[in-house]
Amino acid sequence: MKEIPNITDEWTLFLDRDGVINAEKEAEYILSWSEFIFLPGVQEALALLNPLFKRIIVVTNQKCIGKGLLTEAELHLIHSNMLLEIQKNGGRIDQIYYCPDMSDDSPNRKPAPGMAYQAKANDPLINFSKSIMIGNKLTDMAFGKNTGMFTIFVATTDPETPFPHPFIDARFDNLLLAAKALTKA
Repeated sequence: MKEIPNITDEWTLFLDRDGVINAEKEAEYILSWSEFIFLPGVQEALALLNPLFKRIIVVTNQKCIGKGLLTEAELHLIHSNMLLEIQKNGGRIDQIYYCPDMSDDSPNRKPAPGMAYQAKANDPLINFSKSIMIGNKLTDMAFGKNTGMFTIFVATTDPETPFPHPFIDARFDNLLLAAKALTKA
């Protein structure tokens, strides 16, 4: 495991959603707010991370939109409820980027870095070498590596993922343990 970087007020945190913030549904998509369940410790983790990072950004593949299973309006409703609950508990998410594309080779679909470039286009002060990507899949880790970010793998859904691994700089069992390591709490 690489040493956790010292975070200053210019750092950006990128987070995957499903399997990091909320429980995944096996072989299915989250299609409504009633199906969205925060993983244990996530609210506490986001409250710990809130003062540490200048910006906290969610990047999430949402092929369910491209498949016609969920509309963008329905996704926005899920996200607005998620943001409200996170804020109530002392955390924050500053921006959410999602990729509805069906094609696995879409430039915006992780592991491709398109959503990171969208974030940087909207906020040119984002410096990828002062950014961390936290995810639960190797595609999340490749997304981070494709832009030069420090990567943290949370083993919430794929604990059998080998470590050490060239895409993974650090590994924790969940977001709360990662947050405690980052904040040195």
